[in-house]
Amino acid sequence: MKKKEVVIPVVEETAHVTKRMVDRGSVRVSKIVSEREEVIDTSTLEDEIEIEHVARNTWLKKPAKPRREGDTLIVPVMEEITVVEKRIMLREELYIRKKQVRKPASEKVRLRREEVRVEDSRKGRR
Repeated sequence: MKKKEVVIPVVEETAHVTKRMVDRGSVRVSKIVSEREEVIDTSTLEDEIEIEHVARNTWLKKPAKPRREGDTLIVPVMEEITVVEKRIMLREELYIRKKQVRKPASEKVRLRREEVRVEDSRKGRR
């Protein structure tokens, strides 16, 4: 025996949604701004800087750095200056002494000697 087939229909429902505008009335919004002046006492803090130039004209061996002394910041202002300098340097001394030294010496010299002979014509007298 054969089984009998049963067909059951399947139904599907669908929904269709639509939107529409509906005027339900309106609202008016207004804004009013009012002003008034008021004096408020307050204080503000400001930094004021006082700069004092102090001439130093001092020779330095090395560059100076900024430093603080109390509430004062001291900033050195330096300048390189070419210095041409002449100095007298004693390089050495010469010690010169005079001394007498006797040295034997021999030289050939020509010496002259004059002799005088006088003859008397009167009897050979001199």
